[in-house]
Amino acid sequence: MLNEVKAVLSRSSATIWQDVAGGCALMVVLIGALHFPGII
Repeated sequence: MLNEVKAVLSRSSATIWQDVAGGCALMVVLIGALHFPGII
């Protein structure tokens, strides 16, 4: 299984960072949306 993960990461190394950045952006938006009602 570890070999499969390494193979997938080596094949998709160009897009994996974009996926990570997109996931982080979604989490920031979610946390911001959850805290927004408390600000008003």
